[in-house]
Amino acid sequence: MALRIETPDEQIRDVEDELLKPPFSPPLPKKKKGFGRFMRIIGPGVVTGAADDDPSGIATYTQAGAQFGLQLPWTMLFTYPLMTAVQEACARVGAVTGKGLAAIIRDNYSKKVLFPVVLLVVAANTFNIGSDIGAMAASTQLIVPWISFPILAVGFALIMLLLEIFVPYRMYVRILKWLALALFSYFITAFLVHVPWLDVLKATLMPHIEFNQEFLYMIVAIFGTTISPYLFFWQASNVVEDEISEHRLAQKGGIPKISRRYLRRLRIDTVVGMLFSNVTAWFIIVVGAVVLGSHGLTNINSAADAAKAIEPLVQGFPNAGYISKVIFAVGVIGIGLLSVPVLAGSSSYAIAETFNWKEGLFRRFKQAREFYIIIVIGTLVGLSFNFIGLDPIKALIFTAVLNGIAAVPLIFFIAKLSSRKDIMGDYKSGFWSKLGLWAAFAVMGIFALLLLKSFILP
Repeated sequence: MALRIETPDEQIRDVEDELLKPPFSPPLPKKKKGFGRFMRIIGPGVVTGAADDDPSGIATYTQAGAQFGLQLPWTMLFTYPLMTAVQEACARVGAVTGKGLAAIIRDNYSKKVLFPVVLLVVAANTFNIGSDIGAMAASTQLIVPWISFPILAVGFALIMLLLEIFVPYRMYVRILKWLALALFSYFITAFLVHVPWLDVLKATLMPHIEFNQEFLYMIVAIFGTTISPYLFFWQASNVVEDEISEHRLAQKGGIPKISRRYLRRLRIDTVVGMLFSNVTAWFIIVVGAVVLGSHGLTNINSAADAAKAIEPLVQGFPNAGYISKVIFAVGVIGIGLLSVPVLAGSSSYAIAETFNWKEGLFRRFKQAREFYIIIVIGTLVGLSFNFIGLDPIKALIFTAVLNGIAAVPLIFFIAKLSSRKDIMGDYKSGFWSKLGLWAAFAVMGIFALLLLKSFILP
């Protein structure tokens, strides 16, 4: 039997892989039953779903309910299956290839395709980061008005950078999961006010569409803040992070150790995460319509206006208005702390994969300097948008519209890549996955074109 001698390159790669094993990755956990097993299954999908209801989402859904009443709850009935199809395909691509979305596009398309796609995502993400940081600072001022907006904005940016750079990946994910609980205030509020549930059910099951500019603007914003480009890159790369932390990625060659059972677990995670995201959004729209719209507040101009949506939660308490502002601020801050690192991380994954740099939150700063530097730059550039006079609430909704337009070409590539036998092998998209992906591409593309047409030919 011939003895195979490794080449110098292979020896170097083996040593590097050994050195880069995450020192904080625990051995594979023992099998759990019941709720413990369910909590272990949920991961990137739930984090992605919670991050989707970021300050931009909260502002958009609240404005949708306040401005259009019960005309838009039906959008969540459409976004849930479409969003699930897109995010499941992203997770599956990451799991099967062991690479992020930008790396797959880089390997299969020319730079003329890759660079505009990545540039579009990074631009949308950076603007989104700025909007979310501004919303967090404005919301905090509701409860501590004596602290200036610039100090709060800079403080939040620094806190999030420190968390993302220095907190180990597995601990970081656990933090992100629990921050998602801040959104439950909208669920509770809906059951404390008089909601015409029969009308709400009718409005959810029977779509109402108008083709004027304001209505189209809000529909694109809802689709854009729900089916957002940054989530595509985050979930694909985050699944790879999970594979590394669970030792599913083979040390030599980076070939994933996957099975149908593992992919089923990813699907459950994605379905649960997207359900949480869309049900939460549905409740925010309904609460905005019933609490704000029906009482004459149809335009959300400030964080204080948005906070009034959950005033019924503390009705009867002394200083109810102030308490509702505290609850609203805690929710926005909690989800902002979750979503801004996801946005910055998504941009960093995309750029690092484009230039084939070392990447990953499982690596330490000195092991992936470029990756973390991009996170820092993206956060700081986004922060700077808050000092050029942008209206925080209008910026949040504009960000959602920008995401709604940017998502269309990305969904096209996800649909193509996830269906290719040479990339996905036996795990390529089946009939239902293809149907969901192309439906998402068509629906979002049509509404984006109608909106652009309304600006060109009003």
